[in-house]
Amino acid sequence: MVRVQNFIRNGSYVATGLFVFILCILTSYGQVNQVRKAPAYPLITHNPNFSIWSTSDILTDKVTEHWTGVAHGLTGYLEVDGVTYRFMGKDAPRYQTIIPHATEEGKPRVKYIEKAQNGGWSALDFEDSNWKEGALPISDNKAVSGTFWESDNIWVRREFSLGKRDENEPLFLKLHHDDNVEVYLNGVLVFERDGWNNRFEYFDISSKAKGVLREGKNVLAIHLKNTAGGRFLDFDLVNSVAADKADVVVAKQTSVDVHATQTMYRFDCDGVELQVTFTSPVLMDDLDLLARPVSYISYEVQAKDGKKHDVKIHQEVSSDIAVYMADQQEVKGQAYKDGTLSILKVGTVEQPILQKGADDMRIDWGHLYVAVPTDRNVKQFISGYDAPYQGKSLTLHTEISLGQVGATPANRFLTIGYDEVYAIQYFHTDLRPWWNKNGDRSFETQLHAAVRDYEKLIQQCTVFDSTLRRQVVQAGGEKYAYLCVLAYRQSIAAHTLVESPTGEVLWLSKENNSGGFINTVDVTYPSSPLYLIYNPVLLQGMLNGIFYFSESGKYPHPWAAHDLGTYPFANGQTYGEPMPVEESGNMLIMTAAIARAQGNAKYAEKHWKVLSQWADYLVEEGLDPKAQLCTDDFAGHLARNANLSVKAIMGIASYARLADMLGKKDVADRYRKIAEEMVPKWMDLADAGDHYALTFDDPNTWSQKYNLIWDKVLDFGLFPKEVVDKEIAYYIPRMKRFGLPLDSRKNYTKNDWIVWTATLAKNKDTFEKFIDPLFRHALEAPTRVPLNDFYDATTGVRENFKARSVVGGFYMKLLAEKWDK
Repeated sequence: MVRVQNFIRNGSYVATGLFVFILCILTSYGQVNQVRKAPAYPLITHNPNFSIWSTSDILTDKVTEHWTGVAHGLTGYLEVDGVTYRFMGKDAPRYQTIIPHATEEGKPRVKYIEKAQNGGWSALDFEDSNWKEGALPISDNKAVSGTFWESDNIWVRREFSLGKRDENEPLFLKLHHDDNVEVYLNGVLVFERDGWNNRFEYFDISSKAKGVLREGKNVLAIHLKNTAGGRFLDFDLVNSVAADKADVVVAKQTSVDVHATQTMYRFDCDGVELQVTFTSPVLMDDLDLLARPVSYISYEVQAKDGKKHDVKIHQEVSSDIAVYMADQQEVKGQAYKDGTLSILKVGTVEQPILQKGADDMRIDWGHLYVAVPTDRNVKQFISGYDAPYQGKSLTLHTEISLGQVGATPANRFLTIGYDEVYAIQYFHTDLRPWWNKNGDRSFETQLHAAVRDYEKLIQQCTVFDSTLRRQVVQAGGEKYAYLCVLAYRQSIAAHTLVESPTGEVLWLSKENNSGGFINTVDVTYPSSPLYLIYNPVLLQGMLNGIFYFSESGKYPHPWAAHDLGTYPFANGQTYGEPMPVEESGNMLIMTAAIARAQGNAKYAEKHWKVLSQWADYLVEEGLDPKAQLCTDDFAGHLARNANLSVKAIMGIASYARLADMLGKKDVADRYRKIAEEMVPKWMDLADAGDHYALTFDDPNTWSQKYNLIWDKVLDFGLFPKEVVDKEIAYYIPRMKRFGLPLDSRKNYTKNDWIVWTATLAKNKDTFEKFIDPLFRHALEAPTRVPLNDFYDATTGVRENFKARSVVGGFYMKLLAEKWDK
């Protein structure tokens, strides 16, 4: 797991002071305009590549986004008696270059030099004949670079000619840079910035460039300095372009409700009511259904004024969903019929299948599909042009005519899906998605199945959503239920399902926004309660690759690996440091939890040799861990970490439990005794009077001992009751506005661990003291992203993480209640 030590402050914090009022709104499931119900609203949620969200309380206020924050546009219009209302999304800002691009392959040419320059190099009349010539982009990544660059500094000049232009017209610098940049226009500094960005941004330089840009010859000059990591530069000068539909009426949103598998909006369109429902039927008891990457957008229209109205639905879907960098990649689409379906399909021309892996990445291979049952009232087309449909940022249009609509509701739906073709590279073998693991199915089969199953699945999702919410309310109350509902789809959408070459289930996570690693064990560990409840086979699918890595000899160490690579490449660990006690303890605990969920230890029996190896490592190194990385080292590494020691004890106890279930009584007794004997030693080492310390050598420290939860959930009965009671009592006065800090070093916190700590509480009132701040953070966090699990407990400012699978850990309380019966 990446350790982030710098704040990323996206927006300013404002406390709403509406806590009680918002709670009433949430629990009544009513809606007051612009009352926040989620930090981000899940719309399309299947896997890390196909995950679309609304980051505004009003669906029409912003462009819908991929979890990385890049526009993945879904835009909807309702036409009522010739008047058009926008009810979904917003047109993304549009720009056009002012610099002619008459260059080979469409790539702008520049002059550049990597030798330090004195003053004057950015001027229009500077002599650059001895500089090299190359194409944009400039990068140290040969897969994307027009010009390869690997030094620490580069100076770039791009000359261009302009005709006459209005100097009052807005001017934007279009810039993607890594790292520190200075930008000059005809020798005048118009922009500078330390740091980097990971995609094109548009910076208004109108005021600084006024009177500088001229008719005829101009030069845009840039100095870029690399300070760490990768290198990248691409840039342009652009004007903004007015939206085509600027005169469209915005529909009035009257409500929004978020459920585990569905998000529902209602709108008032002057006498006509519209309900729009986004359904991703990610039900975990059916792996074939879970792996089908097709969501529904459903529409229900009803007249509320006693009249009949002529109504049409217009749904637009952006081809940007199928690209990595919308400004840089061309797409090609087609419109066709397949039996009873009308289908739109689009994907990149290049189709670079499994050619890149990174954290902040969007898929640019495979195809996006929009399909709707065919009848005479449906029309589909792409960007309004005749075939062939090719270009950048195309729009897939679906028009559904409902005819005359009165008091009787009219219902329609469409499906939106994504075919990755190949989803994962697993130890250098390319794997297809689960739904097509044998390579013998077309994506059209999935679309037909989705349409055929529509009514049944909507009903199943509705029942599941209701049941889940009732169960989590019973387990932990309304605020706890709210957090669990938000977490459900998010956790699932951070995984993809494939089958290994030997036929094993692989449910592989992407470590979203914290490194992009695949199958990270200390991301699996916090997310595990969700999957233990709803399908432990999926937790096996998170462990199978880690077991294989060690058992095959590809990972030669006596402890468990941290990860299998960088998503989507599961070819072996790419994180730079091991976490020996952390990951070995995690693997043993989760294997024991699977045995508890399934009622047998057959899964452990398959992996007994390596489990024994990890258990012995914990016996030798776990009680008083040496300096090493653990999952909570955001403020630096620690030796003698008390919570990490608890994990080792839980891991050894887990091994003893598994041995007992397998009839290995001597082994079970021996390792159970080792764990029992460690407990009083731990209590003595960690004793700090009224609490237990963060590290054994400093009684002036403290930390959350959330790993103790397994002593309760797996009913080991190792630690005396006084340990938990003392810790919980110590935590309460140290609670901050948005949660309990992880430890005494910083105000950092993790909401998944807080729920685990809260589950140790012996009564409802104490549990809620931990949950209330998490609920508050979800409603008031200053950054609008899919649930952020790592943030400052005082300010709520996120520490870079978002959209991660670890929020599956919110289900620990429900798991504890379920297994206590």
